[in-house]
Amino acid sequence: MSFLITTKQEMRETGIDRLDVIIVSGDAYVDHPAFGAAMIGRALQDHGFSVGIIAQPDWRSPDDFACLGTPRLFFGVTAGNVDSMLAHYTPARKLRSDDAYSPGGKPGRRPNRAAIVYSNRIREACPGTPIILGGIEASLRRLAHYDFWQDKVRRSILLDAKADLIVYGMGESQILETARRLNSGESLDTITDIPGTVYHRPANAFEPPADALRIPSCEEVADDKSAFAAAFKTIYLEQDPHAGRPIVQPSGNRLVIQNPPAPPLTTEQLDRLYELPFERRAHPGYDAEGGVPAVETVRFSIVSHRGCYGDCSFCALTFHQGRTIQNRSVESVLREVEQLRRLPEWRGIISDLGGPTANMYGTGCKRIGSDSRDSDTRANQSPGSHCRAAHCRARRCLGSSPCPNLQTDPAPVIKLLRAVRNAPGVRKVFVASGVRHDLCLADRSGAYLRELCEHHVGGRLKIAPEHVSVPVLAAMGKPGVEALDAFRREFDRVNRALGKRQYLVCYFMSSHPGCGMKEMRELSDWLRRSGIRPEQVQDFYPCPMTLSSCMYHTGLNPLTGESIAAARTDREKQQQRHMMNKPGKKASGAKRQPRRDVRREA
Repeated sequence: MSFLITTKQEMRETGIDRLDVIIVSGDAYVDHPAFGAAMIGRALQDHGFSVGIIAQPDWRSPDDFACLGTPRLFFGVTAGNVDSMLAHYTPARKLRSDDAYSPGGKPGRRPNRAAIVYSNRIREACPGTPIILGGIEASLRRLAHYDFWQDKVRRSILLDAKADLIVYGMGESQILETARRLNSGESLDTITDIPGTVYHRPANAFEPPADALRIPSCEEVADDKSAFAAAFKTIYLEQDPHAGRPIVQPSGNRLVIQNPPAPPLTTEQLDRLYELPFERRAHPGYDAEGGVPAVETVRFSIVSHRGCYGDCSFCALTFHQGRTIQNRSVESVLREVEQLRRLPEWRGIISDLGGPTANMYGTGCKRIGSDSRDSDTRANQSPGSHCRAAHCRARRCLGSSPCPNLQTDPAPVIKLLRAVRNAPGVRKVFVASGVRHDLCLADRSGAYLRELCEHHVGGRLKIAPEHVSVPVLAAMGKPGVEALDAFRREFDRVNRALGKRQYLVCYFMSSHPGCGMKEMRELSDWLRRSGIRPEQVQDFYPCPMTLSSCMYHTGLNPLTGESIAAARTDREKQQQRHMMNKPGKKASGAKRQPRRDVRREA
């Protein structure tokens, strides 16, 4: 095994005169499946394309962008695993003191709005070469979006970057199809039909697809918050790989066209991706700077699945990985364990086995595959009033309670956990990626929770109730406090039966739309009664293209049309944090509990 090409010298050593694809990334180069640039690069390499990577180039001049020459097919540009603005700034818009995706954790190695800056430098260094944007920054800015840092609506990043195409979502199938078609001689101008892509064309010389939905223009949504909410609702409802339609948004003299999401990967496709020959470490060129901190938390972790149907309003997963759970096979996971065994640094500990939500492995809608638009009434029903077929429109699979058509049997994930912990050389398997507590409660047998507590919890289990107030939870798309109380009782009961002392790490959030001082007092009172004393509070962060961000910007719930207030000033946010951190008195009759950590990374 070896790293992807990073220098001209390596090109000469491998006999390559010109690379097919060059990936430019805002992250340091870590050859691990948890890092998007490495995954895309390895996928292209696996299909016969030569790939180079330019990691964290100096954006102050075009020189670094020409260091590997001009690619034969295209430049792929990503800001990295995290939106560059989130990487740089806290929810209070203050500069962060470190960057886990940079050598030595030092900040300042990538610019603000990295995808735009990199693309414009590439245009200077290699004019005329196709540029394809990907990664979370491009995915969540693919249409006109609210930008928290400037407090205004910005147009599609595709136009600001002067790029040719956006690959949104995880991107492997789209980028491979694009590379194949370019390699066969097709022009990028004619590649307009790949699901999971966004392109732009002149407004006066292009006819959009016949079934496309036109949403308010960039200029309209920038001037009118109700138009912004209406546009967002359409985008949200069409975020469906089975039945979604193309979306057209005028922007100046251009049309930005979003194709429906890419189909979910099959088990075989996912297995192949995660079994590619990754080095599973940072490039050795960073050793002298102390390595790359972000790799240490995932180096000995294993991804079991993708996707999340939790659909929390503040989470970007709905618009990135999608709602459909895409599972790896048990056999593939075991083969990855065997790869870990060959690493000299491995000590038999798998730091995490899971996905966006660990206990969603092997679960999903019983009705996937049927027509989600089989009647006009489906599109007009309110959220929560009907179940998902291909994907029911505006319906949460979990929300306040699990949908009756949700298959919640934990047998597949229990089988996976047992197989991995019994694999040769494995001493311990942790589930550190967090679980949905309401999904645990849907397992009436309690088998999964017992399995988890007995074998896979390292003293603390992470859950994210976020709040306890009914209106706030409704805005968040989270279950009621009754589910949290029931889970805490069941968690304690199971651990007592096992003779273990283990604790919950409960994540809470302040300043989410719908949350005022009254709701924060309600949360504070509940924390006091429950004996939980938070050590750090997570402020709501309005990330681009999330439902919560739309609520924050417009003051409207776009799915219902109802008004919703949000804390917008620093003073309001500080007051909410102070209320949650307020120690308070011990509730009368309440049993004092050990301190439970509720820290969350921003």
